[in-house]
This record gives sequence, C-alpha cells and structure tokens, in this order.
Amino acid sequence: MLQFMIDAPELIDSALQTLQTVLEYVGTVAFAISGAVAAGRKRMDLVGAVVLASMVAVGGGTVRDVLLDAPVFWMESPSFLLVGAGTGLAVALLARWHPPDRLGRYRIVQISDALGLAVFVAVGTGIAIDAGASAVTAAVMGILTGVGGGIIRDMLANDVPDVLRNGQFYATAALAGATIYATLIALDVPRTAVIWVPIAVVLAIRLASLKFGWGVPTIGGKPVDLSAHDDDPR
Repeated sequence: MLQFMIDAPELIDSALQTLQTVLEYVGTVAFAISGAVAAGRKRMDLVGAVVLASMVAVGGGTVRDVLLDAPVFWMESPSFLLVGAGTGLAVALLARWHPPDRLGRYRIVQISDALGLAVFVAVGTGIAIDAGASAVTAAVMGILTGVGGGIIRDMLANDVPDVLRNGQFYATAALAGATIYATLIALDVPRTAVIWVPIAVVLAIRLASLKFGWGVPTIGGKPVDLSAHDDDPR
C-alpha cells in the first residue's frame, strides 16, 4: 500500500506526459492538414504541399522554443516533422481525387486549424510553465505556439494571416485559452483539467466565430472575404 502511494504521483506525471505528447501529435496533424489543403487551393505542387504542411505543423513550436532558449522540439523528436510531412503528402495525394475546392466546402482548413490552435495553445503554455516561465510569459508563449503555424501557412500561401483579418476570434481565442491555463495552474487545479479546459474554450470560441461570424471590430467597414480573390489573375 505504501509503495502504491509513493508510485502514484509518478504514475500521474507519466500519464500527463503521455497525454501531452498525444495532444502534440494531434495538433501537428491538424495543422499539417490545414497547410496541405491551403497549398492545394493555391495550386502548389506535391513538394510545395509537403513543405507547407511541415512548416505549419512545427512553426509555432519552433518560435516558442527559440524564444525560451530551449532545445527545438522537432530536432529532439524528428517524428513530429515526419508526421507533418507524411500528413501533407497524404492530403496532397487525396486531393487528386477530391479537389481542394470541394474540400473547402467542408471548411477543412478552418476546422483543422481551429483544432491545432486549441491544442497548441494549451501545450505551448504548459511547456513554457514547465520551463520556469512566469504566468504572463507562459501565456504569450502559448499564443505564439498556437498562432505561429497559421501565420506561416498564410504568408507562404500569399494570404493575409487569419489572425490579422476579418475581425474573427483567432488571437483572442488563443489569448483566452492561454490565460485560463495560466490561471488554473496558479489556482493549483488538477493538471488534467488544466489541459482540457483551455482546449475546449479555444475550440469553442474559434468554431463559434466561424459559424456565427463573431469577432472584434474591423477597420474600414465590413469584413471582406479575401479568400474569394485567391485565384484572381490580376
């Protein structure tokens, strides 16, 4: 009985570490899908789709680790980069039978991006806290981890980043999730809840913004759907 009580904290820590790793792979796949579909919409070739998917999948985490002066996560575990590249390749091959415009009707990019955002905001904030960062710094690192991949995707696809356009709740959703994570840690809430609550909040805010058009005020009038001009030849 005593041995079980001694081992219990170690078992909990191990389970939480496994959960975090699983969530990192989920976020990697989600962002890679959004990158590959975005590449298809821009009529990139197979190499372009794989490169864009890979960079989106690891971009935010790379920025976080560089700013924290920590080992870059995918250099220590190349499997994250391989998963991103493999996902990009799979989506690119699938697009040969299901054109990107058809996939776009189901908002594949937006939904997968929302999932990646939610997961990486929580994971990024947690990694920063574990690295000894203050609550404010950890929240900022969580936001950068979440939005960094999407910014890279949109810039390489020659789009205005989603985080900066149309007034949608994007960075706002990331800020809410990172703040909730840091607050729950400060309140000594069980770590499982600390992980899942921010993910649920970010995902709910982002999907509601897509569904109902909720967002922050925009400059210069009504939001413009810039994606409608993606294929404009001018």
